[in-house]
Amino acid sequence: MLSRRSVRVKVMQLLYMLNRDEQLTVNDLKTKYNDGIWDTYELYIFHLHLFLKVAQYAEQDAGIRAAKLLPSDEDKRFSPILYTNPCTQSLATHVEFLNLVAKYKANEELDIDHIRNLYNGFLETKEYQDYLQKDSHSNEDHVKILLDLYRFLDNNDLFQEMTEDRYSNWSDDASLVVGALKKTIKAMPLQGAFYKEFEPSDETVREFGEALLVKTSVEDQELLSHIEPMLKNWDAERVAILDMIMLKMALSELLYFPTIPTKVTLNEFVEISKLYSTDKSKEFINGILDRLMKKLQKEDKIVKEGRGLIE
Repeated sequence: MLSRRSVRVKVMQLLYMLNRDEQLTVNDLKTKYNDGIWDTYELYIFHLHLFLKVAQYAEQDAGIRAAKLLPSDEDKRFSPILYTNPCTQSLATHVEFLNLVAKYKANEELDIDHIRNLYNGFLETKEYQDYLQKDSHSNEDHVKILLDLYRFLDNNDLFQEMTEDRYSNWSDDASLVVGALKKTIKAMPLQGAFYKEFEPSDETVREFGEALLVKTSVEDQELLSHIEPMLKNWDAERVAILDMIMLKMALSELLYFPTIPTKVTLNEFVEISKLYSTDKSKEFINGILDRLMKKLQKEDKIVKEGRGLIE
């Protein structure tokens, strides 16, 4: 689930934290980094569980309708198929997934009123009403309505608030989690350890992310010594903090990560600067890194290994 770009963003945020708090150590950063990586996975489990709880409320809806003294024709026709269909049940009865729900406490402190409000909001949609009107359903019908449900939730203010209350990383990891949830739903009915696909991989998390974090923090002054001559009329202390952190991270990749192509490093940090820094950061980052790359390549200080990496 975690892309290298998302790992870079997490490293950048921790280096910013280090800049603001001189009491932090490299070991502190490593601990916070690994906790943050697993928070993203935990958020995926939480969303999948919350999605399931909203679908499950269809059974409550069926019970309420059946208990009416004068049920309408619509009440009589109603079926909790949103929850009882094979796709949803493949999640609801998945023992290993339910164990993860318990492990990450995703089932704790969920307000039933919130679940009901989310369900009732979805109940009013044309997609759900059309689904309920069908006499028979294919697997594709079930997958489609479950995707519709998750899209509805993802665009719902209450759902967003419930997520933000638990996870401070939601705004940064939203696209990753949403993409993972949609991929999971499209694979329904679920079998085996489907969730393992979205666990943080050793290669991405430790071999790249943690190494980038440690190398950039440890080699801070060395990196700065390369960057300062490139600033021309800029004083290093006047450069935006995040811009300087991104320059140091990018330079660290250029110098110490031989399997990452230089063009990938340049493009990635230009894109990250668009999202997290000032309006002028894109041009600034691009210009400084371009000059740095040319200088270091001329000095044979950038060494890349592997097919397609030697320029």
